[in-house]
Amino acid sequence: MRVGSFVLAAQFPGQGQGEALHRAVRSAEVAEEAGLDSVWLAEHHFVPYGTCPSAITLAALLLGRTRRIRVGTAVSVLPTTHPVALGEQAALLHVTSGGRFSLGVGRGGPWVDLEVFGAGLEAYEKGYPESLDLLVRWLRDTAVSATGERYDFREVAVVPRPSEALSETPGPELLVACTSPGSVRMAAERGLPMLLGMHIGDEEKAEMVALWRSSALAAGRSGDEIRDPGHVSAGVCQVGDRRTEAEETLLKAMPGWLKQGLDAHVTVDGRERRMRDPLAYTELLCGLHPVGTPRLCADRLAATSERTGISRFALLVEGSGDLAATEENVRRLGTEVLPQLR
Repeated sequence: MRVGSFVLAAQFPGQGQGEALHRAVRSAEVAEEAGLDSVWLAEHHFVPYGTCPSAITLAALLLGRTRRIRVGTAVSVLPTTHPVALGEQAALLHVTSGGRFSLGVGRGGPWVDLEVFGAGLEAYEKGYPESLDLLVRWLRDTAVSATGERYDFREVAVVPRPSEALSETPGPELLVACTSPGSVRMAAERGLPMLLGMHIGDEEKAEMVALWRSSALAAGRSGDEIRDPGHVSAGVCQVGDRRTEAEETLLKAMPGWLKQGLDAHVTVDGRERRMRDPLAYTELLCGLHPVGTPRLCADRLAATSERTGISRFALLVEGSGDLAATEENVRRLGTEVLPQLR
């Protein structure tokens, strides 16, 4: 089982953006010290829900500050960036880090980001498959051209080639955030592992894994791809001496952050949004994920793995909103929870 942290660089009420980013960097450094397998970085624009606007840029910083841990994006938003530009950056990090970088991509949302970056609503509603396919080709081929609706250019060389990295894989690992049956099928048909969100539980994740498997088989993917695809399950983790103590830590801090962060999202076309109740959502997350004593946390991770077949986790560890508490949480995850899983 491979357990990593999920870092949003969340800005809690009363905090500055620099404080949120400093906590994000420190939590990643402590994750390596504590023996975690990976760090996964979120990307958001114009909202305090997450203050990191470029997950791949922060990944570059953290790869330079660490020596062992894998660093991934969860996710880089594909509709608002050029897939070739993202592919070049991913290849650069893969080669220079010795293969420690993972690129997770997602469709994002119908946010004002699409207007600001000039992508337009069509890039979100229709252009995602074209962008994903172009990115896949860039990470696998030595030269690429495009004749699609959104991208049309002559053949150019892939520089640097990801295959030149000193690692066992020919290029950076590529994962796709999946939130619907359509996105699950899209990932499966391309043989790409899924990133599954923290808002759903084991039963729904198990159903998505089963759909991925059947869709991959129907698309003719190889047996090796289907047996061990490397899906990642996102969740929340708060380790405490008692379950009530761990839950209280999150219930005190997370609702304020969620309300402030989610309220700040603006749709590009004025469509109505249905907001989650911040307190109820925090309570839901506490019930779904490893929040409690080290033994309880280990048992919940093991149960999720057994039910879903997923053995990789990205766990939000900054739910307290406090730097010292976050560092302690990461250390306890590494020293008190992980040994029980091994």
